[in-house]
Amino acid sequence: LKQRLQGILIKMMMKVTAFFLFLLTSVTVRAMVDIKSNSALGRQLLSKARNLEQDANDDGQFEWVAGYSLKFQGCHRIQQWNGEADDAYDLRIQTKRLVRFRLCPTNTCSDVNAGGCSGGYGDYILDMNTYVEAYYEAKKKMIEYKCELFLNNNCNCEDDDGKGDDFNKEQCEYDCYINGEMNQCIDGNPYDDDEQKEQFEVDKYLQCAQYEVNNDNGDEDEGENRRRRLDENDADQEAENALYIGPYCAEQGGAIFLGMFSDNTCTEYADDYAGMTTFKELTGETLPYSATSIVDMDCFACVENQDNNEEDADEDYVQEECEAIYKDAGKCEEHMPAGMIEDPNYAGCTYIDGIKILRQDGIVDVSQARANPVATAFIVIFAMAFAALGFYVWYLRTRLGSAKTPLLS
Repeated sequence: LKQRLQGILIKMMMKVTAFFLFLLTSVTVRAMVDIKSNSALGRQLLSKARNLEQDANDDGQFEWVAGYSLKFQGCHRIQQWNGEADDAYDLRIQTKRLVRFRLCPTNTCSDVNAGGCSGGYGDYILDMNTYVEAYYEAKKKMIEYKCELFLNNNCNCEDDDGKGDDFNKEQCEYDCYINGEMNQCIDGNPYDDDEQKEQFEVDKYLQCAQYEVNNDNGDEDEGENRRRRLDENDADQEAENALYIGPYCAEQGGAIFLGMFSDNTCTEYADDYAGMTTFKELTGETLPYSATSIVDMDCFACVENQDNNEEDADEDYVQEECEAIYKDAGKCEEHMPAGMIEDPNYAGCTYIDGIKILRQDGIVDVSQARANPVATAFIVIFAMAFAALGFYVWYLRTRLGSAKTPLLS
C-alpha cells in the first residue's frame, strides 16, 4: 500500500510539475512577445503608434515641446521584405533601421545619464533616416546661429571706412573663429591660394543615395583609374556596379555612421569596413562620419533660436525639425506629466520596451529594462512548489525505507 501511495505521489508530482512548466512557458512566451522588436506584431504596433492625423489646427498642441530636449538612446536593425525590388540586382530582404529617443524636460536633461532624465518624459521610436535627417538639419541651424552670434559679438570684421585697403573680411572672420576656438564655424581656409576641392555634401546622403564619383582629385589619370570599374556601357553592368552612401547603425547600437553600400537600400556594405576602403580608393579622401557618429548622446533643446531680426519665427517657439520628429514617431507617453499633453499616446509602449537604452559609451544598459511581474510571480511560485514537493517525496521515501528495515532483518 505504501509503495502504491509512493507511486501515486510521484506521478502527482510529475503532473503538477508539468502543469507549472506549461504555465511558466505560456507566461514566458507572453513576456517574449513584449520585447520582440523585430516581430510582425512589433512592426504593427509601431505603425499604429504613429499619430499622423494632425491638421493645421493642431499646431498649438506642440507648444510644450519647446520645453523639452531630444535624447538619443540608441538604434537597432530589423530585416524586412523589400517591396520596391523590381530588378535582378535589387535586394529582396533589406535592413530597416530604427532610432529610440526620449523627450526630456530641458531643465533636467542630462548629457551623461543614459536615460537623460528620470521623470516627466516621453519615449519614442522613429525610422533612422528620418531622425538623422531632421537632427542633422536642426544641429546645423544651431551651429549657424551660434557662429553668427559669436561673429556679431566678438569679431570686428565689417568692411567699413576704418579698415585699410588690404582688409580681407573672410580672413578676419577665419582668424576670429580660430582665436575663439569656434572651429565648427570654419568653412575652408581663406589663406590657402590653391583651388578649393569640392566639399562632400553630407546632406545628400542622410538618406540612402547613389554616390557620384567626382574626378577632381588633383590627378586626372589616377581619378580615371579609380572610376574605371564604374564606367560600363552596359546598363545592367552599370546598375550592378553602382555605389550608394547612407547612414547605418553601429553594431552595438550606440552610434550612427555613414557607410558605402553596393545596393540602393544601403544594406550590403561595399567592403568589409563599411565601405570606408572603397570610398578611399575612389576619392583619395576619408568618408565623413565614417568613424564619428552623426548623432551624439547630448541633450538637444527643441526650443527655437530667438533672433530679434527673424520676422518669420514660429509662434510656438518649437524647432520645426523637433516637431516633425515628434509627429512621425511611435509614442509611449505614460511617463508624461498629467495635463502636459491633451491626448497622450501609449500605443508604442510595448514595442519601445524591447529596445534597450544605451549608455554614452555605447554599451547596452539593461538597468532600465522592466521585468514582467506576472512571469516573476509564476517563477517564484513554481520554484517554491517544486521544492516543497521534492522535500515531501524525500520524506516519504525515507519513512518507507525505515518501515522495511525490520522486516528484512
